[in-house]
Amino acid sequence: MKNDLIMSNNLRIDEEKYKSILKYIRLNVTEKYDFPQEIVQIDGITIATLGNFSASTGKPKSKKTFNVSAIVASALSGKEVLKYKANLPECKNKILYIDTEQSKCHCHKVLHRILSLAGLPTDQENDRIEFFVLREYTPDQRRDIIRWALHEETNIGLVVIDGIRDLIHDINSPSESLDIINELMRWSSYYELHIHTVLHLNKGDDNTRGHVGTELNNKAETVLQISKNMENGNISEVRAMHIRDKEFTPFAFEIGKDSLPHLVSDYQFKMNKRDKLTSYVDMTEQQHRSALEIAFQDGPVVGYQALLDALKKGYDSIGYARGRNTLVNLCKFLLQHEAILKDGRGYSFNEKFSI
Repeated sequence: MKNDLIMSNNLRIDEEKYKSILKYIRLNVTEKYDFPQEIVQIDGITIATLGNFSASTGKPKSKKTFNVSAIVASALSGKEVLKYKANLPECKNKILYIDTEQSKCHCHKVLHRILSLAGLPTDQENDRIEFFVLREYTPDQRRDIIRWALHEETNIGLVVIDGIRDLIHDINSPSESLDIINELMRWSSYYELHIHTVLHLNKGDDNTRGHVGTELNNKAETVLQISKNMENGNISEVRAMHIRDKEFTPFAFEIGKDSLPHLVSDYQFKMNKRDKLTSYVDMTEQQHRSALEIAFQDGPVVGYQALLDALKKGYDSIGYARGRNTLVNLCKFLLQHEAILKDGRGYSFNEKFSI
């Protein structure tokens, strides 16, 4: 019955069936529910849990697949790779990797890279990772194959779908986009695993592509943004575009002579011109956090004008210099999202805010 409820796209519930499934869907205040198991972290900050899904985004050639390879390698080895530290439970220690774009030759390179990063042999099969190449299939066929794989394969704890755009026909279709995101939520919840998918950013801005990108941002546990360094194209930067936990410190990696990604130590992040001119509504959570840490570096402020002065100082520091009218609207925005808390005439920075 639970299987019928969760896995059917065309479920129709009559009165008898509704009564029989209540025990699966009703939340009881007297019961205890376990928090989802954390399986991937960056510097102790959780970016992935069982029963949820996440994503890597970036423009073409930003090294998104290299970034995903590091996550998978850590999950295979249990070691820290780049900044990722993954820990799959023993009963769910298998990985299913789905590639929808590349040829078998290029996918073989990805698999070889994953095993190399994990410190595992590359001249023998590894029964903990299944790698499927779905380039030749239609979107509907790809989704059917994934459904059957999840149904037939046992002990899967992590699924990678590179990329989600190829599971639908029209990336700008609201209904198709909602349907595939609901599918990710269904699969991850029912099979108690984590799904990490890959989606391109728009060429003209840093927004995820199409309606599916909008749904992804709204529903994903974490969305990582991978971007090329403007001065050195061999270096890629990794930031949190959206994250439920507190944000991790951005990091960077470069591709070495061994064709593997390596962490760049003591990397200095620079804000490009486009970032400096962006609207506060479109800023990342990390940009707001950096500005607010400067604004409230001396603690809470008293009085509205003092608040505006503090915000001007903070946002000027990240290259967002604006006049009073914009600062007033920015203040309303921050109060609405509880990034700033008001107590009488005093204002303080809420480090646990989320935008």
